[in-house]
Amino acid sequence: MLYMSSEVTMSPLDDLFQYIDGHQDDFVQTLKQWVGIKSDSSDPRTWNEVERILNVTAVKIRDLGGIVEFADVGKQQMPNGESIPIPPVILAEFKKDPKKPTLCIYGHVDVQPAEKEDGWATDPYTLTEVNGNLYGRGATDNKGPVLAWIHAVETYQAMKKEIPVNLKFIIEGMEEVGSTGLETLVKQRNDSFFADVNYIVISDNVWVSKKPALTYGTRGNTYFLVEVEGQKQDMHSGVFGGSVHEPLINLIALLGSLVDSKGTILIPGINEAVAPLTEEERKLYEGIDFDLEEHKNDTGVTRFLHDTKEDILMSRWRYPSLSIHGIEGAFSAPGTKTVIPRKVTGKFSIRQVPNMDPPVVERQVTEHLQEIFAKQNSPNKLKVTMVVDAKPWMADLKDPQYVAGQRAVKTVFGVEPDLIREGSTIPIARNFQEITGKSVMMLPIGGADDGEHSQNEKISRSNYIQGTKLFAAYVYELSQV
Repeated sequence: MLYMSSEVTMSPLDDLFQYIDGHQDDFVQTLKQWVGIKSDSSDPRTWNEVERILNVTAVKIRDLGGIVEFADVGKQQMPNGESIPIPPVILAEFKKDPKKPTLCIYGHVDVQPAEKEDGWATDPYTLTEVNGNLYGRGATDNKGPVLAWIHAVETYQAMKKEIPVNLKFIIEGMEEVGSTGLETLVKQRNDSFFADVNYIVISDNVWVSKKPALTYGTRGNTYFLVEVEGQKQDMHSGVFGGSVHEPLINLIALLGSLVDSKGTILIPGINEAVAPLTEEERKLYEGIDFDLEEHKNDTGVTRFLHDTKEDILMSRWRYPSLSIHGIEGAFSAPGTKTVIPRKVTGKFSIRQVPNMDPPVVERQVTEHLQEIFAKQNSPNKLKVTMVVDAKPWMADLKDPQYVAGQRAVKTVFGVEPDLIREGSTIPIARNFQEITGKSVMMLPIGGADDGEHSQNEKISRSNYIQGTKLFAAYVYELSQV
């Protein structure tokens, strides 16, 4: 559902907007073709479909006059020893004017796995419109936004208007599995492809409500495995129960020491490292359009850990959180099994926020777990491993991109955007910022209820079409600042 105001500012872009409105059915049809390509990057057996959508994307850009390169990002070794090529990354650019700033647009065209049997109401690879919503895998994450950018370029050309900034695209097909090879490629091309880039924009996230938003920060992530190993084999609880130190009992005590029932992380030093809340930042949360009761209904949650909108959003965005994800090695199948497992591994993650440093967090977590384990006086072996160490990302709201973004939202939707952060981790934003040193912004067009990664993923027709207008307006506004 789209947030619209009755007072929409008149704009010199009105003829572009009229073209977009008049061709919206064509744009939807193109999205249908793209959704129909099962570009699931999680399975190397479907990488041919990933390469297919990359080729389709390249053709679309070339048809608009863009120069396209398929950049090699290496090979991946399979369990059987075979080495297969990783789907390439598209590096594309249009004719340049040295007097104009250069904007690089990032997107991806691979998708999460999806099957009708997973609980989809429609075929996930057949774009289906129901009540103004376009359902299909990749509709919002990220094929719809990538196409909206391409359609914005198409609109300028169709109306014989000069695009007010230089444009480049970097489009990958492995984002859903960690953007394999992309960071290395960015480093390799930093002095060539990215040398003349002034701004990088990412449209791979969603609003927090029905109101348009600009995203200026994401949380990072550290992911831990805590392993407890005991006897040399699984044991019968009737024979050995009560006489041995059970690894699973040790592990449950360790996991239970990490976070309390109110969500407070109990590891010494974690909370003390968090960047302090300023009055300026606090005020940003007051005007955000976020209905707690509506959010409860959407999620099926009866009660949150906090009572106010501001506390809920800050807990999701600007404070760390610890989540326990599972236990490997414990009996979890239906039925009963009286076994004492010999080795179990707990899995948990801590979302990182500004001023937290993953190596420091690793030390704090390890020391805490070792201390708790020592109190159990167990002869079992403890091993703690950090397997993910992604830092958070933050942008400057005074950056020209955010000024242009706010103006573009006002032009298209008639309202000021919410300025939001993202609770999850989007490593590419920080990678771009750290490697290239360029200005990075997130400009989403997806709705809060789009269900990316979930069953019945969708993008509303309104968001898709108005989002295309937003991108057209954004490049104009960027040229003005």
